[in-house]
Amino acid sequence: MLRAKQVSFQYPQEGHGLPPVSLDVAPGRLTLVTGPSGCGKSTLARCLMGLIPHLYNGEILGEVWLNGFRTTDVPMWQLAEKAGMVFQNPAAQMLAPTVEDEIIFGLENLGLARDEIKSRLETALQDFNLTHMRHRNPQTLSGGEQQRLALAAILARQPQALILDEPLSMLDTTAATDLIAYLERFVAGGKSLVMFEHRHEYLDDLPEVDHIALGGNKEETDFQQHATNLLIQKNFNLIIEGLHVQLGKKEVIHKLNLSLTSGQVVAIVGRNGVGKTTLLRSLAGLQKHNGDIKVITPDGEQRPNFGMVFQNPDLQLFNASVRDELLYRIPNPDIPYFNWLISALGLDRYENTPPLLLSEGEKKRVTLGLALMRRPAHGLLLDEPSLGQDIIHKTILIRLLRTLADAGQLVMMTTHDLNLASHADRLILLGPEGEIIADSLTEVVLQDSSAWQKTGIILPNWFLRQREAESAK
Repeated sequence: MLRAKQVSFQYPQEGHGLPPVSLDVAPGRLTLVTGPSGCGKSTLARCLMGLIPHLYNGEILGEVWLNGFRTTDVPMWQLAEKAGMVFQNPAAQMLAPTVEDEIIFGLENLGLARDEIKSRLETALQDFNLTHMRHRNPQTLSGGEQQRLALAAILARQPQALILDEPLSMLDTTAATDLIAYLERFVAGGKSLVMFEHRHEYLDDLPEVDHIALGGNKEETDFQQHATNLLIQKNFNLIIEGLHVQLGKKEVIHKLNLSLTSGQVVAIVGRNGVGKTTLLRSLAGLQKHNGDIKVITPDGEQRPNFGMVFQNPDLQLFNASVRDELLYRIPNPDIPYFNWLISALGLDRYENTPPLLLSEGEKKRVTLGLALMRRPAHGLLLDEPSLGQDIIHKTILIRLLRTLADAGQLVMMTTHDLNLASHADRLILLGPEGEIIADSLTEVVLQDSSAWQKTGIILPNWFLRQREAESAK
């Protein structure tokens, strides 16, 4: 059982944290916690697991009980025997050199017999479709594959209570649907589950879900203001010819050909691990590759100049404050533009806060601001841009991408968020080997059921119902 009684927490920096919250999760119950980005969901998850106060400094009030233990009264290792937590950023909990070692590590810490460890390992690998990558380094996996590994490692320990912080955020729709079915069985087995999630539409068909909504800042921003300062009109074509990327022994992209025109938003959708991130990294000049990538303008050929927003924002943040991060190495920065940008991204109250102390959604917006402050000549590459974003900030993101495209830039984004993808002008589906299965206007691709079947991606029931409702209007 998980119980929080008027628990609150304040971090020492900027005084932000979690306002008082109470919840009670009995065995055999699933509690869904929702709320705007930055409202304290991850902080509450840390409190429920006991990471606060054992591993985080700050002031905690109220009480948290985990399977009969008050979290402030027992050591962290004892709490870890009773419950498991999967972080919003799965890379933060990867410790071992291989996938199977990552799962074994937690089982060995429980003191299990060798045969039991072996049995649980094989079950976890199979349940989360990791058997074929058991010897790979977790750091070489895609974000979605890392998320599946983190889930496998925790659930192999068979905890009585489970705390999941945005577990669907990096999963493709098929993996997300499979996980919900798995969690439904987990709860039916008499265990407690607390799930913090923005993509809560995946739970719509479950019979009983307790719901807690946390409050927070819900201000919207109009990106049309200052839009003329964002970019200079460009007309160009991006040409990709024979793109080939080899990572170790794995051929990630094989002779990919693609031609894109400026002034549009392009969404790239495919299952976890098919090479979406590798493609963006190649376009940004961050990934060694073979083949040609060039920009053709009326004035001739140019070297591609894109800003990139990584899937994992921690990889881009290293300065002491949000202000320092956005202005880093920008000579003669446009301060009025900077002031508008951090306000538009909902970051103005964090201007002097270290970026790595923010929520995942807020960190993602910092990295977006980073790219925009540099005004890249040809546009933006965004890897899973909706991670950690509530509906308000996702709406802001869509407006921003449309503003960029209308100003003549090319916006390319990889996403598992079908709602976000449906707002793109052009939709590209990648198959199991990274090949292009479909490439056309978004509405055309969304209706091509055979193409989706070839990708191995299912269109969830909630999305199909939503599409039917929109068509009926």
